[in-house]
Amino acid sequence: MLKIGNIEMKNRVVLAPMAGVCNPAFRLIAKEFGCGLVCAEMVSDKAILHGNKRTLEMLYVDEREKPLSLQIFGGDRESLVEAAKVVDKQTNADIIDINMGCPAPKIIKCDAGARWLLDPNKIYEMVSAVVEAVDKPVTVKMRIGWDSEHVYAVENAQAVERAGGSAVSVHGRTREQLYTGKANWDIIRDVKQAVKIPVIGNGDVIAPEDAQRMLDHTGCDGVMIGRGALGNPWVLFRTVHYLTHGELLSDPTPRKKMEVAILHMDRLAKLKGEAVAVREMRKHLAWYLKGLPGAARIKDVIMEETSRDNMVDILEQYIASLGEESEVPVAAQASEPEEVAYG
Repeated sequence: MLKIGNIEMKNRVVLAPMAGVCNPAFRLIAKEFGCGLVCAEMVSDKAILHGNKRTLEMLYVDEREKPLSLQIFGGDRESLVEAAKVVDKQTNADIIDINMGCPAPKIIKCDAGARWLLDPNKIYEMVSAVVEAVDKPVTVKMRIGWDSEHVYAVENAQAVERAGGSAVSVHGRTREQLYTGKANWDIIRDVKQAVKIPVIGNGDVIAPEDAQRMLDHTGCDGVMIGRGALGNPWVLFRTVHYLTHGELLSDPTPRKKMEVAILHMDRLAKLKGEAVAVREMRKHLAWYLKGLPGAARIKDVIMEETSRDNMVDILEQYIASLGEESEVPVAAQASEPEEVAYG
């Protein structure tokens, strides 16, 4: 099992902290599908300290989601520490994660995210300051390097360990790669061999068999799934089952996918109100529908919809139009890399 500090997960499968995706509505579904640890989308240290309403709402944790890791980012030591204290004392998250992998220019301009990848000394300085200030375990999510010429994954992970970090998640791409190309699992293996704290591998895990190969190849303690779970939380359940029992369960049927999509939308509506939920669900529904028979013809209709009930009617009519096909499992397809960002 995966254990981070004093927090023990029931399995080694982790949901990645994806921006605009990993709110409580989706995280709870991931937890219900068996995910051992779910990670909240990253929040700004300064936005926390300024009391930004939307940011404070992002700190909400449903007890049913636990154990949960809440991710923060920032480039200034003082504000990062103060924000970590807020997460430590004023939220019921179990783990505080620091983002040092996000490649977005607006994050890098703040001397945050992937910018840290160039300076192991800064990593040590920042992480140690946070560790000293909080009681909850502190982890880091990073990429293997800034670009192909600056791959300091081992040195950076060792800096996290020296600073008192309880675990490190490693996305096997550089900042320069963004979400393209192939994840380098060899470097994740090198990190695992170089540190004693738990290492969670991330990158190119979109099916249960990928997770097993990742664990076998790298020896890492956990496996993080990001884009593979978009519109496809079943991959989490299927991966947990495969790693535990060696049995590959079938993919969901179109009917099951639409039932969970509607549940997802209704939970979002409770969190954010119907108008916002329906608008946000447009992208999620495109992911839920991806690879399903005849789905292309209803995507354009969905993108114009503003009503929850009308959205449900569209989906139910689509399922009815499939007839017997609605009960036939359809393999999910990985989402396009540029559709979502995470560190």
